[in-house]
Amino acid sequence: MRKTHSPAGAPPEAPSLPRLAAASLAGTAIEFYDFFIYGTAAALVLGPLFFPTFSPLAGTLAAFATFGVGFVARPLGSVLFGHIGDRRGRRPVLVGSLLLTGLATVAVGCVPTYDSIGTAAPVLLLVLRFLQGLGLGGEWGGAVLLTAEHAPAERRGLWASFPQMGPSLGFLLANGIMLVLSATLTDAQFASWGWRVPFWAAGVLAAAGLALRTSLAESPSFLELREHARVPLAEVVRDHWRLVLLTAGALAVGYAVFYAVTTWSLAYAVERLDVSRTVMLACIMAAVVVKGALTPVAAVLGDRYGRRPLCLLGCALSALWMFPMIALLATGEPLLMFLGFLVAMLAFITMFAVIAAYLPELYEPRVRCTGAAVGYNLGGVLGGALTPIVATAVAQGEGTPWGVAAYLTAVALLSLGCFALLPETRPVPEPAPVTA
Repeated sequence: MRKTHSPAGAPPEAPSLPRLAAASLAGTAIEFYDFFIYGTAAALVLGPLFFPTFSPLAGTLAAFATFGVGFVARPLGSVLFGHIGDRRGRRPVLVGSLLLTGLATVAVGCVPTYDSIGTAAPVLLLVLRFLQGLGLGGEWGGAVLLTAEHAPAERRGLWASFPQMGPSLGFLLANGIMLVLSATLTDAQFASWGWRVPFWAAGVLAAAGLALRTSLAESPSFLELREHARVPLAEVVRDHWRLVLLTAGALAVGYAVFYAVTTWSLAYAVERLDVSRTVMLACIMAAVVVKGALTPVAAVLGDRYGRRPLCLLGCALSALWMFPMIALLATGEPLLMFLGFLVAMLAFITMFAVIAAYLPELYEPRVRCTGAAVGYNLGGVLGGALTPIVATAVAQGEGTPWGVAAYLTAVALLSLGCFALLPETRPVPEPAPVTA
């Protein structure tokens, strides 16, 4: 976005919020497309291609382990890019994180399989997945803060929810391409080259995203700071460590629910229930469509009633719904599975629609990019990295995998307790002056 000039003595004209929100949404959609396409590939095809000497179960666990490495890298990315964001501005973060994630994703699509280069294949996969996570760790903080810090306080939740819709769009795009390839290619074609196509497409998407982001204006909150933190991470660890731990624990349930639905259930239903991958992708995508559409609605409720009440409600719904969701998944019936996924996604978005406004408001501006991003991405390690691995491990036996439901319920209760200890941050409008 080009800076506009005002007459001498007048304040600079505020940037167009719709255009800023659209650019942030597009960028997060592209970066999460890159991240999600790996998760779908891990559930469907990476095990036998990169870990062929393992049993089917062990191969899936190994593929999910490389998937989890991306989550471990995300807090490191939030530290790296958060330092840049708090020292140099939010805008450079958006460009650097998108470039890194896009290049790593394209490279994943070029890695030869185990049959071609042996153990170097999974090692390369691991390294590139780490780089993906490193880039995504910086993405969320930059995109959300740039939008949230431009938005008026009374509508901050609504405007900050636009980058929060990016993950839904990225997921739908990633899985939509996988769905088309899965429906049109034979199993042999899909395993040979079809799975690589979505990774190559990331290059085109990254180029489009960079064209949008290089013209964005810097955040006003950053420009108004008279003194920037010299080492933002040190200040966060020293002065805000309790807040970081609470936000990480609070957000763990959102990641756990989302990746239980979108990654673990996909592998479980295809391998254990003999449901076709096309049917599973369609069920999951339909639930994510509703989630994405309702994101701004939940954000408006957060602006009106507060961030914390919606987060507590989402945690409670998650805790109550995990056993019914697993029971519906175990039926293998598309409509029942969709119902289970839908309610879970509604509980998820009740929390995560307001997080983009909530987390920045919890941290002071000088360390906001580092603190909010580190807390957000540590929650991803607790909930996102572990869930597919733990769920696959505890669902080995015959019958309904109640152990998965128990695990997800426990995570929801942990997050409920953490949210209960966090303060409300919604700005309270000042009362109108009384006139005689």
